[in-house]
Amino acid sequence: MAMTTITLKIDKRTKAGKAFIAMSESFFQNVEGIEIVENDSRKITNDEDLYNPEFVKMILERDADIKSGKIKYITVDPDDIWGSLGLK
Repeated sequence: MAMTTITLKIDKRTKAGKAFIAMSESFFQNVEGIEIVENDSRKITNDEDLYNPEFVKMILERDADIKSGKIKYITVDPDDIWGSLGLK
């Protein structure tokens, strides 16, 4: 018996993606001959793909301020970490 593989890229964060996943799971549940296989094939090739460039810029600026002595220390509020770092 020959099998055919169909690959779909679905963004689960979108409304359409969520709806498609929900529909597929309910429609194909317990159907013989159809199997839904999840595979997160996203491959990160470099750091630029991992982090928002604006975020990286802000972190590097804070680091430079500390190294230059412009900021002697940073007190981090555990309830507002990003605000404590001036990253809001």
